[in-house]
Amino acid sequence: MRAVAYQTPQPVEAETSLVDIELPKPVPTGRDILVEVKAVSVNPVDTKIRRSAQPASGEWKVLGWDAAGVVDAVGPDATLFKPGDQVFYAGAINRSGTNAEFHLVDERIVGMKPKSIDFAAAAALPLTSITAWEMLFDRLEVTRAVPGAANALVIVGGAGGVGSIAIQIARAMADLTIIATASRPATQEWVKSLGAHHVIDHRQPIALQVEALGIGQPAFVFSTTNTDDHLAQIVELIAPQGRFGLIDDPRELSALSLKRKSISLHWELMFTRSLFNTADMEKQHDLLTRVGEMVDAGTIKSTLAENFGVINAANLKRAHALIESGKSKGKIVLAGF
Repeated sequence: MRAVAYQTPQPVEAETSLVDIELPKPVPTGRDILVEVKAVSVNPVDTKIRRSAQPASGEWKVLGWDAAGVVDAVGPDATLFKPGDQVFYAGAINRSGTNAEFHLVDERIVGMKPKSIDFAAAAALPLTSITAWEMLFDRLEVTRAVPGAANALVIVGGAGGVGSIAIQIARAMADLTIIATASRPATQEWVKSLGAHHVIDHRQPIALQVEALGIGQPAFVFSTTNTDDHLAQIVELIAPQGRFGLIDDPRELSALSLKRKSISLHWELMFTRSLFNTADMEKQHDLLTRVGEMVDAGTIKSTLAENFGVINAANLKRAHALIESGKSKGKIVLAGF
């Protein structure tokens, strides 16, 4: 089967940073299903691992976690899907990735693809939807009020993949005032179109901008990027006893500044359940099922922003480069081989 992979971590500009290769077609066992991949999307985690993770000598590292496709075969213990089902999912970080014609994935982290959209639009959704949903409802518990705080959510990096779907899910599922940050006219219009009530510029001090809205101190802050640059401002703007969550990788993060306001700190990594085979791993299947239903009902929409064409090394390099530039919005998708 065709796949895109690398053997040495390198800058994306390097000739062999990503390479078109041939690999054997996998066979499903246990609760795995084998999916014929129709479309994938690219996430910041792809670029981070490409730059840093060294595969074993002589082996290939296949990246990619978001995918939409058709079930080709199922393992002997699989019960949720059958061959021919159209599915979407975000995979597991400790397994081979989705940048391949066929991919093995545990059925407990897979959902039925929304019927109303194509494979490309569906591939843009899983990783970001799971991340946003788990942060909003499992970590920050945004439906549980903070006494005396404005029932508001600040999303730092609202135009990125996670921010784009978090705005929509929060707007649809919780009675919150949503304040999203974006720094360019195009990204500011993007987050407005997704349902943000207010848009502020994260290149300027964000605490003063939130205060100027006149709604009070927000109960919740969800930081998706550059948390180390914004931490002092987040501590200033958030309400006492507020909840602060992040998903990026700060160079260093001291929680001491959170103490005076008794701010709780919440990390979210959507791979945790699959990485540790947690007892509630199947919640991601349920979550994706719900997301698919919301898409089909028109409650939320795909955050696909650009389709870079077929799945090959050249197009994936272009996608990685755009994400690394920090100028992307929404999700970049590739479809077909």
